[in-house]
Amino acid sequence: MGHEAIGIVEAVGSDVRMLKAGDLVVMPFASSDGTCAFCHEGLPTACVHVQFFGNGGDMDGAQAEALRIPQADGTLFVLPVGPDEALMPSLLTLSDVMGTGHHAAIVAKVQRGHRVAVVGDGAVGLCGVLAAKRLGAEQIIILGRHKDRIALAKDFGATDVVSERGQEGKARVMALTGGFGVHSVLECVGTEQAMDTAVAIARPGGAIGRVGVPHYESIPGSLPAFYKNVSVGGAPPRFVPTSPGCFPTCSRAAYSPAAFSTEPWDWTQCRTATAP
Repeated sequence: MGHEAIGIVEAVGSDVRMLKAGDLVVMPFASSDGTCAFCHEGLPTACVHVQFFGNGGDMDGAQAEALRIPQADGTLFVLPVGPDEALMPSLLTLSDVMGTGHHAAIVAKVQRGHRVAVVGDGAVGLCGVLAAKRLGAEQIIILGRHKDRIALAKDFGATDVVSERGQEGKARVMALTGGFGVHSVLECVGTEQAMDTAVAIARPGGAIGRVGVPHYESIPGSLPAFYKNVSVGGAPPRFVPTSPGCFPTCSRAAYSPAAFSTEPWDWTQCRTATAP
């Protein structure tokens, strides 16, 4: 049982170069070699030699008195603290939930001044609030209904709370964002309803960081995309007029998508651009 831990190195194998007995280390839930292309790209869970703790075989769970760590140099990280440090309970979160919440924020492209929604008030969601705050989000909406967790979320930086679910929850988020939605959504639950809510409350051009393990297969390929860290994006093309003569046509098209197929277009007067 369990797939993350902090511990003290008792002994090292003959091929281990970066660790020594007595080191206080933190480990993630996957073992990786630290040398392959994906490890160098910051995706150790996609390592060509990845193994997951607690999944059976020779990879035992981390809720044990002792644990063998394969590929130790690429898997374990030495912490510059002692075992009696007051930080220890917080450092344990680095082995899973804090890293996961931070990853959600990065994938959702959280930036300074952004509006952010965190779907789920579990450990990962709460760490997502912390991550969004660290990255400078101006508004952080936590979607949850557990009073003790909501209190923590507020301490961590949440500015608004939405306890409703379904259509009511979506409407509340839209009302809190002036009807536009949020720039970034951290989906930290994994249910179909959570993902549906995430898509609905994201503003045009927004991004979703999906880290809740999917409990559904209604979206074709959702599980492979999740486990491969694949980001999917796309939209109708965006055009910004560059001359007064082009502007009326572009303006009408912005409000009536059908105009793209019915209006005559002089493409020499237009250029593609990213909206501000």
